[in-house]
Amino acid sequence: MLMADFNFAERLNKLPPYLFAHLDQLKRAALSKGQDIIDLGVGDPDMPTPNHIIARLSTAAQDPRHHRYPSYTGLLSFREAVSEWYEARFEISLDPAKEVLSLIGSKEGIGHIPLAFINPEEMVLVPDPGYPVYQNSVILAGGIPYTLPLLKGNQFLPDFESCDPGILDQCKLLFLNYPNNPTAAVTDKNFFQMVVNLAIKHNFIICHDAAYSEIAYEDFRPPSILQVDGARDVAIEFHSLSKTYNMTGWRIGFAVGNARILEGLGKVKTNLDSGIFEAIQMAGIAALTGPQTEVQRMVSVYQERRDLLCDGLLELGFKLDKPKATFYLWIEVPQGFNSTSFSLLLLEKCGIVTTPGVGFGPHGEGYIRMTLTIDIRQIERVLDRLNKKPWE
Repeated sequence: MLMADFNFAERLNKLPPYLFAHLDQLKRAALSKGQDIIDLGVGDPDMPTPNHIIARLSTAAQDPRHHRYPSYTGLLSFREAVSEWYEARFEISLDPAKEVLSLIGSKEGIGHIPLAFINPEEMVLVPDPGYPVYQNSVILAGGIPYTLPLLKGNQFLPDFESCDPGILDQCKLLFLNYPNNPTAAVTDKNFFQMVVNLAIKHNFIICHDAAYSEIAYEDFRPPSILQVDGARDVAIEFHSLSKTYNMTGWRIGFAVGNARILEGLGKVKTNLDSGIFEAIQMAGIAALTGPQTEVQRMVSVYQERRDLLCDGLLELGFKLDKPKATFYLWIEVPQGFNSTSFSLLLLEKCGIVTTPGVGFGPHGEGYIRMTLTIDIRQIERVLDRLNKKPWE
């Protein structure tokens, strides 16, 4: 039977290849050749979901009341748990009925928010390098991504002073992400206040992705953008239970902040999904309101891994900063390589999967990203393989 030659919509043709799908192809090809692979590519936590969360899911899944269609906005009890968590963590009081919206993972909310506010050819400010979904969601909505370079000389923060004021007037939405993926950069309330003031002045929405707010080291506690004056007039913040509670496969997150912005996102969701399985929301309540000792233990594990891998890479001559947050390392590639050629070299010669920085945007060129989602023994094997220095 001949396959029909159906043409993709133009919006799909405008999308770049999705970075992590391409990484999967490279890994499968290497594995098919029998190569022993150590994967430092995708940030998928290797530690299990805490037992008390799993137990709550098990109990709730057996209750027939949870087997029917859930609420589009999420169980009020889940949104109340989010509000309680925000109060405890950031000293921010949220109205769970209007200022909290449940999400099928924060990626879903980030992917849908441009559909609520961006008309064709309207402009969105997107960090580069950045999580690919920011740019791709704008393209799918028919908007125009406008790149905000994140450069080492500016601590991987966008330099708004170099932006044409006319661009800021045209833009309708800004994506931000701190602690940052992929650079692991962090920021403070002063930066957030400056961005909020700009948003108020130029009348654009801020969407802050705070998925890594709880993975921070030593005494550093990443702030929420909602802690600064005026933020709730212009901003929402995305959170995910994926990284904080090792629940990547569970697909549960939330957005908080400006009620009108959340109303728009909620209208999109009402038409495109049917909400989160209620048993998973009950497990989310257990995560947010239960003991946080497992989160602290997990962060301690990541910190031990960070110290071992960072120190080992620095001894080998790599240039990188030890991150204050996230489970990522942002590493400059050796002279004579670009991010893709160096990632391919590490895969072919060392059996190590890393992520080329250019996959996060043109300004990610010159870097690779490594994750800390492998155990200490595997990190020791990585450093042993790198000690051969096949790039020299």
